[in-house]
Amino acid sequence: MCGIAGIYNLNNKEVNAISNQLNTMNTIQIHRGPDGQQTWHHEKKHIGFGHVRLSIIDLSTSANQPMTDEAGNTICFNGEIYNYIELRDELKGFYSFKTSSDTEVILAAYLKWGKNCVNHLRGMFAFALWDNKTSELFCARDRFGIKPFYYTTVGDVFYFASEAKTLMPFLSEIKTNINALKEYLFFQLCIGNSTLFDGVKELPPAHHIAIKNGDLKIERYWEVYYNLDFNHTSSYFNEKLSELLIDSIKVHCRADVPVGAYVSGGLDSGIVSSVAVDYKSADEFMAFTGKFSEGELYDESFYARKLAEKRGMKLHEQNITHTDFSNSIDKVIYHLDFPVAGPGSFPQYHVSKLAAKHRKVVLGGQGGDEIFGGYTRYLIAYFEQCIKGAIDGTLNTGNFVVTYESIIPNLVSLKNYKPLMRDFFKQGLFDQIDKRYFRLINRAPDLKSEVKWDELGGYQPFDTFAEIFNGKNVGKESYFDKMTHFDFKTLLPGLLQVEDRMSMAHGLESRVPFLDHPVVEFAATMPADIKFKDGTLKMILLNTMKDYLPIEIVERKNKMGFPVPLNDWIGKELKDFIGDIFNSSAAKTRPYFNHSEIVKGLNSSENKFGRKVWGLLSLELWQKQFHDQHHKFKKQLTQQTITQ
Repeated sequence: MCGIAGIYNLNNKEVNAISNQLNTMNTIQIHRGPDGQQTWHHEKKHIGFGHVRLSIIDLSTSANQPMTDEAGNTICFNGEIYNYIELRDELKGFYSFKTSSDTEVILAAYLKWGKNCVNHLRGMFAFALWDNKTSELFCARDRFGIKPFYYTTVGDVFYFASEAKTLMPFLSEIKTNINALKEYLFFQLCIGNSTLFDGVKELPPAHHIAIKNGDLKIERYWEVYYNLDFNHTSSYFNEKLSELLIDSIKVHCRADVPVGAYVSGGLDSGIVSSVAVDYKSADEFMAFTGKFSEGELYDESFYARKLAEKRGMKLHEQNITHTDFSNSIDKVIYHLDFPVAGPGSFPQYHVSKLAAKHRKVVLGGQGGDEIFGGYTRYLIAYFEQCIKGAIDGTLNTGNFVVTYESIIPNLVSLKNYKPLMRDFFKQGLFDQIDKRYFRLINRAPDLKSEVKWDELGGYQPFDTFAEIFNGKNVGKESYFDKMTHFDFKTLLPGLLQVEDRMSMAHGLESRVPFLDHPVVEFAATMPADIKFKDGTLKMILLNTMKDYLPIEIVERKNKMGFPVPLNDWIGKELKDFIGDIFNSSAAKTRPYFNHSEIVKGLNSSENKFGRKVWGLLSLELWQKQFHDQHHKFKKQLTQQTITQ
């Protein structure tokens, strides 16, 4: 796990002060690699890489990066290749290895298979490789976007980095991408390859870039296809899934340093950590959880403790307070690069800080909800479909995997979602399913008066949403697959951004075993009634892995997902703190927003789990950190030049 950066003149001309620029990039993201930093540039100085290292596999200095092979190819790489041992054995007759690192395995794989090397890699990765023979820059990102890759072009120079903030010194100005802002206001994340920074893009998951003679070509190299298998029984899916998951967790435990895990008290992290104990002794294995003292709605530590007791893990708990919020929220937004995916980033930051005191690697449960269907809104959507199907007499068509009779016992899961359901059922009841799911996840209606919508242009995020929701790789019949696929392609990358930034803020590597492509590809073949039946979310996962879990987790209905008592704090402990943020002179003059309406909204009550204030607050803090402080990034580049 590391931070990568690079500079390439598209016209193959010398880049002025290239060493200074690379050192600046390393300095900005040094938190990603506290174990060392290095730079490399070609003798012609038209291309160079920067790298900051967090040593996990092959701790020796011989594995430092950027790394160059005997052919003169050079790589900077961030991530872990979990099948590096198997690939090394396959390639050792072809390539003479000098290290035991997975970095060198990528170099060897590229020499053997060229750009197709990415299809041989099992893991999380973002890398850039300079092909010395062809004078071509080849960059790639893993299938799910676990590891980040941002890029921009300024004049005739291409810059890339692990974090968007690393590109800030090279931009003439920091501007907001208006279409991306509109997507953020609808979904609290961007759903394309654009970012909130105008001119800064993100290489999409499962894509690579090849640049030669100034020509930049981006291609997809992998896709998940929902080719449903109706020829096997549920027992087959249970057995195969168990085999694949256990194997994934096993290889995710590969490291030359001790490994731990995040434990939320839920199903996904519970499965990952519990299986991992079989491959890392319980005495060595540590688990980490966070909690709030504002009541049982915000505290899952009971379930985390039950899991730790059953599996013999040492559990470390972090109590998180409103004071922690006021003291750290600026740092959280800074490390995120831009706001995304709800307030869960705040507690994640603090649990990661705790974990980093004891471990360099942790396992997490990200991906389980999007692959197997764990979000309560899926139940809301199906509840409506069941009512419609019962009225229309179409419950037995391919569109349904539950009946209204069987779903009733599981509706208790919707207890805390009544405000959302009230709004959801107000308009468009029984409309087309893409429009209905869009309404279920759309947060823009909560911001009618706070945003100057007429100034944001004509772009409609629904069009981008519908293109993904109705993707050709998803069957037309399954509402369930369409919902989970959209979240897999959009929400999951946002959550992975949080996972990466909040862990790397503390020099901690976070691994996500559910996002192993054999697991994902197999799950996509499961009919919806295997994953989700009678209103039981993630039924296949629960049935397959329940023996690893305490009965309290197996039988729990109150799925939380690390809720934050922010809306409880707004009117009390944090009232002055948040009021001061929105009443700054800069906040009063932000374009596209009605300041008076935002302030007025702070004094009105919001649903405990509503995200309106969070969405506006994190956006204001982002503008404060970056738009208002661009000169600080520019100054870093100037200081580096003076120092050199």
